Amino acid sequence: MSQEYRFCPNCAQPLELISSLEDGGEKQRLRCVACGWTHWNNPTPVLAAVIQYRDQILLARNAAWTHKMYALITGFMEAGESPQEGIAREIKEETNLDASELNLIGVYDFQRMNQVIIAYHAVADGEVRLSPELVDYQLYDYDKVKCWPAGTGYALADWLRGRGIEPEFIEFRRP
Repeated sequence: MSQEYRFCPNCAQPLELISSLEDGGEKQRLRCVACGWTHWNNPTPVLAAVIQYRDQILLARNAAWTHKMYALITGFMEAGESPQEGIAREIKEETNLDASELNLIGVYDFQRMNQVIIAYHAVADGEVRLSPELVDYQLYDYDKVKCWPAGTGYALADWLRGRGIEPEFIEFRRP
């Protein structure tokens, strides 16, 4: 249960973690006993793209990451946009590339971050210019790219399987 909320956004009273029976069984929710406001803690939709650029896969490295992992372009969907519009916007903002084709790969859970990932395959064109959020990118041949055992890595693996390529997964080393 997320503890990011401590006070009710309606009346500023402290929130309490309360168990109650709801559809599907017992749930714990942060609730305001004064006005009844509930923090539902629903997953956040995140968009991701397997970018096909110049007949290779483009993966990028986030500036905030201390490790040297490369991954798909991702971002949050904004109010008022469709998932397709959102991922095209994210691709443009993060890489300066224009998506000419978008096809849904699938939907993946990422419970550790309380997110639902909506992944697309994008054919993109233009000249790469990375946003300040990214420090580097690499292009990979389809049969050389390696997947990772987490949300967007499974999307990449599914896309590769759709092209007749059995994906290879890297192993995360935990300290």
